[in-house]
Amino acid sequence: MATPEFILSLREKIGNDLLWLTGITAYVEDDEGRVLLGRRSDTGEWALVYGINEPGEEPADTVIREVKEETGVDVVPTALVSVKAGKNITTYANGDRTQYLDLTFACRLAEGGCSAPRVGDDESLEVGWFSPDALPEPLAVTTQIRMGRVRAWREQGSGAALFSFGE
Repeated sequence: MATPEFILSLREKIGNDLLWLTGITAYVEDDEGRVLLGRRSDTGEWALVYGINEPGEEPADTVIREVKEETGVDVVPTALVSVKAGKNITTYANGDRTQYLDLTFACRLAEGGCSAPRVGDDESLEVGWFSPDALPEPLAVTTQIRMGRVRAWREQGSGAALFSFGE
């Protein structure tokens, strides 16, 4: 879980002061309706794939990159489902403080791409596909909340998406 270079550079200037970051979350479903989850190495919890948007990087590109890096799976973002400002401040062991704006994307598998998940970096202990009715434990609270947002978006119909990508 290497800290991105741009954050290290900012931390040299601002120390542990609060840093506002844009994060992305990927809700990825396969053709059987299973959800892609990873077991986080930092918490031991199962979670949707998430990461930090790099400066100048399109958020949809961040989703594609993070899912590929963490799971080896190729995806296509299809809709921006939720934009939510986190109210909690995260304080890390070294004293760094952050707060996040989360962009949650619904994604499908990329045609002709890899759909077999594998642990791709040190952020995950395990990765896999799970039925929404049989999710592994412990499941991160943030994942439960974000999956609830995806369900609400679906119940409103795909026209409720804030933005659509691809088809």
